[in-house]
Amino acid sequence: MNRKLVFLDVDGTFTAPGGYEPPESAVRAVKRARELGHKVFLCSGRNYGALSPLNKYGFDGGIASCGGYVYAGEDVLYDCPLTEEQKEKLITLFHNEGVFLSIEGKDYAYSDERAKDYLTQTEIRNSYLLGMIEAVWIGLGPRPMAEYDGCPLYKVVYTCAGEDQIKPARDALGDELQFIVHDFSEPGCLFGEIINRKFDKGSAVRLVADALGFDMADTIGFGDSRIDIEMIEAVGTSVCMGNGSEFLKERSDLICPAADEDGIEWAFRKLGLI
Repeated sequence: MNRKLVFLDVDGTFTAPGGYEPPESAVRAVKRARELGHKVFLCSGRNYGALSPLNKYGFDGGIASCGGYVYAGEDVLYDCPLTEEQKEKLITLFHNEGVFLSIEGKDYAYSDERAKDYLTQTEIRNSYLLGMIEAVWIGLGPRPMAEYDGCPLYKVVYTCAGEDQIKPARDALGDELQFIVHDFSEPGCLFGEIINRKFDKGSAVRLVADALGFDMADTIGFGDSRIDIEMIEAVGTSVCMGNGSEFLKERSDLICPAADEDGIEWAFRKLGLI
């Protein structure tokens, strides 16, 4: 049997956004695939601390913080936080523009609790947007920003009213950092992430494949949103969830049923993993 290396996004793919309880069918599929000799990794925007509770479902490793921290078993394959200068400049420029932030270290995230007000704004109608904001600022259990201890940061999540609030930081740091605006954002409420240009999910996938001795043709990636595009473009076979963005669906090899409709198990069978 030709072994495969599988990468699963988490929010909207393996679990609901901000969730820690995947469908039983997804857990069953991962367990059976690993029993048959395949390797299965998580590949998420979540930091290492927010991925750890999912380890009980049985994974060979994970890509955390969109590629900023990569591990296989107990081995750390890559560790690349923002520099102190990048961190201080980014936080200062965003605070000056009134942007709400969730800043992510290796083990904990720290969020501006004022962003919870976005959950009560009636003009926001996009349910996926609301779900992601709630996941980041509530569901994933971030600590209050006042408790931030100065630890290295791997990623910054932001929400704000418009592009003009992002511009000063992007002008100053755009050559070093990638400013992503998610395609489920709406006028009056942008939701996005900022990661180092030194890595992304795609470079992390290639790093893991090389470390484990897999040809990229034998890699499979599952995702649901724009942040997964580098992974989708890097793997040998790409899968977008039925609940995913049209942007990703158009660029994927296979579209499977939604996460809560046994999509992972369906795709694992379709691809001969189980």
